[in-house]
Amino acid sequence: MILIGMLDSPYVRRVAIGMKVLGLEHEHRPLSVFSDFDQVQAINPAVKVPTLVTGDGQVLMDSTLILAYLEELAAHAPRIRPEPEPARLRALCQTSYALAACDKAVQIVYERRLRPQEKQHQPWLDRVQLQLHGAWRQLEASLREEAPDCLSIAGITIAVAWSFAQQMVPDVMAAGDYPAVAALTALAERQPVFLATPMAG
Repeated sequence: MILIGMLDSPYVRRVAIGMKVLGLEHEHRPLSVFSDFDQVQAINPAVKVPTLVTGDGQVLMDSTLILAYLEELAAHAPRIRPEPEPARLRALCQTSYALAACDKAVQIVYERRLRPQEKQHQPWLDRVQLQLHGAWRQLEASLREEAPDCLSIAGITIAVAWSFAQQMVPDVMAAGDYPAVAALTALAERQPVFLATPMAG
């Protein structure tokens, strides 16, 4: 299998860490949808990362779909999603809020870095930041009730999203605003699979 995408994408990093946790061997090609557009397009006409090229050459995208497929492949490995209820639903809810926060952080980055300053729309940025904080507040409350294993799908997603936001839009939120999220992320980032898959890689 081949994983396409740069680790500065939280979605690519999420998949890469998940693959390591599941013990799945793969080749990583750190191609950018910006600087390597033509190369990515030749693999995936939609030019979207992460892209997974399966063993038989099929192309799969979207980090959630990729991880669901990979977990089916790794039947021998520990599950990264809890099976019994209510733990399974709690993990899905935490993961969904982490992905929402990640999406909003990415939107802010794109607005600031790809759009000329004179064309940036502050009311839109204000709205996105409101959504971003809403997602983190919900996660903070959830983690105070029960935090996931940092190597579960929820833990991986929360940590990857928080690390991305702290590095790319640190002015939008401070680590002290969401201490439970920050603590889970700090624990996750010390794990060997995270250390082997750095965001700047």
